[in-house]
Amino acid sequence: MSDRAALLKGIRVWLVFFVVCLVLSGITAFPLVHELRWAEQTARSLGAPEHLPGLTEWIGRVRDGLDAADADHPFLLYGTDWLAFAHLVIAVAFLGPYRDPVRNIWVVEFGLIACAGVIPLALICGPVRGIPFWWSVIDMAFGVFGAIPLYLVRKKIKRLEALTEAAVPGVAAAPAQ
Repeated sequence: MSDRAALLKGIRVWLVFFVVCLVLSGITAFPLVHELRWAEQTARSLGAPEHLPGLTEWIGRVRDGLDAADADHPFLLYGTDWLAFAHLVIAVAFLGPYRDPVRNIWVVEFGLIACAGVIPLALICGPVRGIPFWWSVIDMAFGVFGAIPLYLVRKKIKRLEALTEAAVPGVAAAPAQ
Protein backbone atom coordinates (compact mmCIF):
# COMPACT_ATOMS: atom_id res chain seq x y z
CA MET A 1 0.00 0.00 0.00
CA SER A 2 1.38 3.41 -0.96
CA ASP A 3 1.88 6.19 1.57
CA ARG A 4 -0.96 8.13 -0.05
CA ALA A 5 -3.34 5.14 0.16
CA ALA A 6 -2.36 4.45 3.77
CA LEU A 7 -2.97 8.09 4.75
CA LEU A 8 -6.30 8.12 2.95
CA LYS A 9 -7.36 4.91 4.68
CA GLY A 10 -6.37 6.30 8.10
CA ILE A 11 -8.25 9.54 7.43
CA ARG A 12 -11.36 7.64 6.43
CA VAL A 13 -11.24 5.27 9.39
CA TRP A 14 -11.01 8.17 11.86
CA LEU A 15 -13.75 10.08 10.03
CA VAL A 16 -16.08 7.07 10.14
CA PHE A 17 -15.38 6.69 13.86
CA PHE A 18 -16.11 10.37 14.46
CA VAL A 19 -19.30 10.32 12.38
CA VAL A 20 -20.59 7.18 14.10
CA CYS A 21 -20.02 8.83 17.51
CA LEU A 22 -21.70 12.03 16.31
CA VAL A 23 -24.72 10.13 14.98
CA LEU A 24 -25.04 8.06 18.17
CA SER A 25 -24.80 11.21 20.23
CA GLY A 26 -27.52 12.76 18.10
CA ILE A 27 -30.00 9.93 18.04
CA THR A 28 -29.82 9.53 21.81
CA ALA A 29 -31.27 13.04 22.14
CA PHE A 30 -34.62 11.90 20.68
CA PRO A 31 -35.82 9.48 23.42
CA LEU A 32 -34.59 11.47 26.45
CA VAL A 33 -37.63 10.81 28.65
CA HIS A 34 -37.34 7.05 28.22
CA GLU A 35 -33.54 7.10 28.52
CA LEU A 36 -33.65 8.92 31.84
CA ARG A 37 -36.20 6.49 33.24
CA TRP A 38 -33.99 3.60 32.11
CA ALA A 39 -30.85 5.32 33.52
CA GLU A 40 -32.54 5.86 36.88
CA GLN A 41 -33.72 2.24 37.08
CA THR A 42 -30.28 0.97 36.07
CA ALA A 43 -28.52 3.21 38.60
CA ARG A 44 -30.79 1.99 41.38
CA SER A 45 -30.37 -1.68 40.43
CA LEU A 46 -26.57 -1.24 40.48
CA GLY A 47 -26.60 0.31 43.95
CA ALA A 48 -25.71 3.82 42.83
CA PRO A 49 -27.77 5.54 45.55
CA GLU A 50 -25.41 4.15 48.20
CA HIS A 51 -22.18 4.71 46.27
CA LEU A 52 -22.96 7.74 44.11
CA PRO A 53 -25.79 9.62 45.82
CA GLY A 54 -25.06 12.88 43.98
CA LEU A 55 -25.31 11.21 40.60
CA THR A 56 -28.48 9.37 41.57
CA GLU A 57 -30.04 12.59 42.84
CA TRP A 58 -29.09 14.42 39.65
CA ILE A 59 -30.53 11.69 37.40
CA GLY A 60 -33.76 11.78 39.43
CA ARG A 61 -33.96 15.56 39.22
CA VAL A 62 -33.41 15.57 35.46
CA ARG A 63 -35.93 12.75 35.00
CA ASP A 64 -38.50 14.68 37.08
CA GLY A 65 -37.93 17.74 34.91
CA LEU A 66 -38.24 15.80 31.69
CA ASP A 67 -41.36 13.99 32.92
CA ALA A 68 -42.95 17.33 33.84
CA ALA A 69 -41.99 18.89 30.50
CA ASP A 70 -43.25 15.83 28.63
CA ALA A 71 -46.57 15.84 30.50
CA ASP A 72 -47.25 19.59 30.64
CA HIS A 73 -45.09 21.23 27.98
CA PRO A 74 -43.99 18.61 25.42
CA PHE A 75 -43.09 21.35 22.94
CA LEU A 76 -40.01 22.07 25.09
CA LEU A 77 -38.62 18.67 24.13
CA TYR A 78 -38.83 19.76 20.51
CA GLY A 79 -35.61 21.69 21.24
CA THR A 80 -33.79 18.44 21.93
CA ASP A 81 -35.20 17.03 18.69
CA TRP A 82 -33.48 19.89 16.89
CA LEU A 83 -30.30 19.18 18.85
CA ALA A 84 -30.42 15.60 17.60
CA PHE A 85 -31.10 16.76 14.05
CA ALA A 86 -28.14 19.15 14.21
CA HIS A 87 -25.83 16.27 15.14
CA LEU A 88 -27.08 14.29 12.16
CA VAL A 89 -26.68 17.23 9.76
CA ILE A 90 -23.17 17.94 10.98
CA ALA A 91 -22.33 14.26 10.51
CA VAL A 92 -23.39 14.53 6.85
CA ALA A 93 -20.93 17.40 6.36
CA PHE A 94 -18.08 14.98 7.07
CA LEU A 95 -18.83 13.13 3.83
CA GLY A 96 -16.90 15.94 2.14
CA PRO A 97 -13.56 15.19 3.80
CA TYR A 98 -14.24 11.47 3.45
CA ARG A 99 -14.46 11.89 -0.33
CA ASP A 100 -11.77 14.55 -0.78
CA PRO A 101 -9.86 15.24 2.43
CA VAL A 102 -7.49 17.91 1.12
CA ARG A 103 -10.16 20.02 -0.53
CA ASN A 104 -12.54 19.66 2.42
CA ILE A 105 -10.11 20.08 5.32
CA TRP A 106 -12.18 23.11 6.31
CA VAL A 107 -14.94 20.76 7.54
CA VAL A 108 -12.47 19.09 9.90
CA GLU A 109 -11.26 22.51 11.08
CA PHE A 110 -14.89 23.57 11.60
CA GLY A 111 -15.37 20.44 13.72
CA LEU A 112 -12.31 21.31 15.80
CA ILE A 113 -13.65 24.82 16.38
CA ALA A 114 -17.03 23.38 17.38
CA CYS A 115 -15.32 20.97 19.82
CA ALA A 116 -13.39 23.87 21.34
CA GLY A 117 -16.64 25.83 21.66
CA VAL A 118 -18.12 23.15 23.89
CA ILE A 119 -15.83 24.22 26.74
CA PRO A 120 -16.87 27.89 27.10
CA LEU A 121 -20.50 26.94 26.47
CA ALA A 122 -20.42 24.44 29.35
CA LEU A 123 -18.53 26.83 31.63
CA ILE A 124 -20.90 29.73 30.95
CA CYS A 125 -24.30 28.11 30.41
CA GLY A 126 -23.85 25.31 32.94
CA PRO A 127 -23.89 27.58 36.00
CA VAL A 128 -26.59 29.80 34.49
CA ARG A 129 -28.85 26.73 34.08
CA GLY A 130 -27.99 25.21 37.46
CA ILE A 131 -25.97 22.32 36.05
CA PRO A 132 -23.57 20.77 38.59
CA PHE A 133 -19.95 21.52 37.76
CA TRP A 134 -19.05 17.81 37.54
CA TRP A 135 -21.72 17.43 34.82
CA SER A 136 -20.25 20.39 32.93
CA VAL A 137 -16.92 18.58 33.07
CA ILE A 138 -18.58 15.55 31.43
CA ASP A 139 -20.00 17.84 28.75
CA MET A 140 -16.60 19.43 28.18
CA ALA A 141 -15.10 15.95 27.80
CA PHE A 142 -17.26 15.46 24.69
CA GLY A 143 -15.52 18.46 23.13
CA VAL A 144 -12.07 17.25 24.15
CA PHE A 145 -12.63 13.65 23.06
CA GLY A 146 -14.30 14.80 19.85
CA ALA A 147 -11.30 16.95 19.02
CA ILE A 148 -8.83 14.07 19.30
CA PRO A 149 -9.87 12.16 16.16
CA LEU A 150 -10.37 15.42 14.27
CA TYR A 151 -6.88 16.60 15.22
CA LEU A 152 -5.43 13.29 14.03
CA VAL A 153 -7.40 13.56 10.78
CA ARG A 154 -6.19 17.12 10.20
CA LYS A 155 -2.58 16.04 10.69
CA LYS A 156 -3.03 13.18 8.24
CA ILE A 157 -4.70 15.46 5.69
CA LYS A 158 -1.79 17.90 5.91
CA ARG A 159 0.63 15.01 5.32
CA LEU A 160 -1.49 13.81 2.39
CA GLU A 161 -1.49 17.33 0.95
CA ALA A 162 2.28 17.62 1.28
CA LEU A 163 2.76 14.18 -0.28
CA THR A 164 0.51 15.06 -3.20
CA GLU A 165 2.18 18.42 -3.78
CA ALA A 166 5.63 16.79 -3.62
CA ALA A 167 4.58 14.30 -6.28
CA VAL A 168 3.34 17.02 -8.63
CA PRO A 169 4.71 20.46 -7.62
CA GLY A 170 2.23 23.30 -8.04
CA VAL A 171 -0.74 21.02 -8.55
CA ALA A 172 -3.47 20.75 -5.94
CA ALA A 173 -4.40 17.31 -4.75
CA ALA A 174 -6.85 15.52 -6.99
CA PRO A 175 -10.13 14.43 -5.45
CA ALA A 176 -9.85 11.07 -3.75
CA GLN A 177 -12.55 8.71 -4.96
